[in-house]
Amino acid sequence: MYIAWQQEIAIYFLKHLVTLLYLIQNQRKSFKIIIINLSISLSILFAMNNSNSIKEVIINDEWFAEVQIGEYSLNCRIAGMENDGEMVILLHGFPETSYMWIELMKVLAEKGYRVIAPDQRGYSPDARPTFIKEYSLKHTSSDVLAIANAYNLQRFHLVGHDWGSSVGWAFIAEHPERLYSWTSLSIPHMKAFQEAYRSDFDQQRKSKYIKFFNMPFFPELYLSYNGYNNLKNIWSAHDDKEKEAYLSVFRQSGALRSALNWYRANIGRHRNLTDHINFGIVEVPSLLIWGNMDMAIGRKSIVLNKQYMAGPYNLLELYAGHWLIQESFKDVSKAIIKHIKTYSLEYYEPQLGRKKK
Repeated sequence: MYIAWQQEIAIYFLKHLVTLLYLIQNQRKSFKIIIINLSISLSILFAMNNSNSIKEVIINDEWFAEVQIGEYSLNCRIAGMENDGEMVILLHGFPETSYMWIELMKVLAEKGYRVIAPDQRGYSPDARPTFIKEYSLKHTSSDVLAIANAYNLQRFHLVGHDWGSSVGWAFIAEHPERLYSWTSLSIPHMKAFQEAYRSDFDQQRKSKYIKFFNMPFFPELYLSYNGYNNLKNIWSAHDDKEKEAYLSVFRQSGALRSALNWYRANIGRHRNLTDHINFGIVEVPSLLIWGNMDMAIGRKSIVLNKQYMAGPYNLLELYAGHWLIQESFKDVSKAIIKHIKTYSLEYYEPQLGRKKK
């Protein structure tokens, strides 16, 4: 399998190199496009030199991958790797893991897609940094880039929920040229949420828990008290098997603290100003799926979201709560598949990545 990936990486690198030389020679395209192709080519070359950073294993009939990212290693669920379809990366939120995506991964693989769902930083046992600042969106979105480079992905589809959605919005801000499409479950554009958080009473009421999660020690004690009973109560739409899958992670040393560090690193006094991300206008084809009974996200930010969308954008409002995958799987999976099918490779011109007129 490693040899196959190395061959594919070499082919993609050569294609991008030929494209880059063509652009320079003809001088008919903008400098920006040349730079984009150069950056992707360099990323692919980097991946060639790090092809051994992926170890794929099968456990109880389920495929997993360990992706080495510097000193850390992310555990990832994978599916459909034998397919030749486009890649879809799925990002979980708090307090869940890649397990939340199991059913969607099956559906996507059956449709011919390849799928990666990492246990994100703090959730993977070998990726639990000590310092709070290392859980900023700057770092967590760079993990997504590292996964994409390790698998030699020029472009891919990205789907996120909860904090996974926040990572997705950060990734779009930093690397929009790497995506075919973006789907956010529950969470709007970061600026839309920030505006609602500042000015909307309903959002402020729904977000009171954030201040508590920013406190040291007490959130860990509260959530783990009495056999993690308070944590279990958060999973209001999950079956016992799924709860146990999550608890098997949060019982590990440092896991709960690391997961809560996402709040501390991105909201509050622990924010690192050097990790600032400019959340601007989004041109990547985007789908936002929101449950109108969401316990954490009010309507105000969802309405504001549209003003930050310059590219194709759709909003799907469901009569559901925060746990969209568990509560409305059929509607959510159908919408995701339709979105990624609409904005696949055929939507873009070959090689240059420019939208068709």
